[in-house]
Amino acid sequence: MTTKQPNLNLPNTITVLRIFATPIVLWLLLTDRGELGPERWWGAILFIIFMASDAFDGYWARSRGLVTDLGKLLDPIADKVLTGGALVVLSILGELPWWVTIVVLIREIGITIHRLLAAHTVVLAAAWLGKVKTVLQSIAIPLAIVPHWIWTGEPGIWVNTLIMSAAVVMTIVSGIDYIVKLPAAKKKAE
Repeated sequence: MTTKQPNLNLPNTITVLRIFATPIVLWLLLTDRGELGPERWWGAILFIIFMASDAFDGYWARSRGLVTDLGKLLDPIADKVLTGGALVVLSILGELPWWVTIVVLIREIGITIHRLLAAHTVVLAAAWLGKVKTVLQSIAIPLAIVPHWIWTGEPGIWVNTLIMSAAVVMTIVSGIDYIVKLPAAKKKAE
């Protein structure tokens, strides 16, 4: 028999803090207005720290037996708020095509809404394709935020474009995977 873990624990607290701290990253990026100044660098550093905290809180929850249904629900939402917000800001700044942001947001918001609606029947943890998607987004977005092209030039821009493209493709593939596997997960939960 497994013991139900309390929702108020360190991993869930980190997840909630990540959600509430995301506006700071977005504000820093918008304040910079694409001028590549200190606000841009601080926004990139905080983005990386917040994404790393996602790996930390997941590891901590699994290794300490603190996995909760609330954490399974909030953790992907925190990821989507942070990555989606950063993509919107990059598009506002004219540094990322809006179609990329729109495709990613449609998938992310659609899956999140569906998870919330289905939560009374089944809580689905992120599948491995979703984790790969998150890792790719966690690499592509900081590469788009950090003005590395000052030093890397055209090759750096190409690398960022390639990784961002892979992240978009994986976003679509993992969304399809979620939809395809959902009926089996619901049936298993019954």
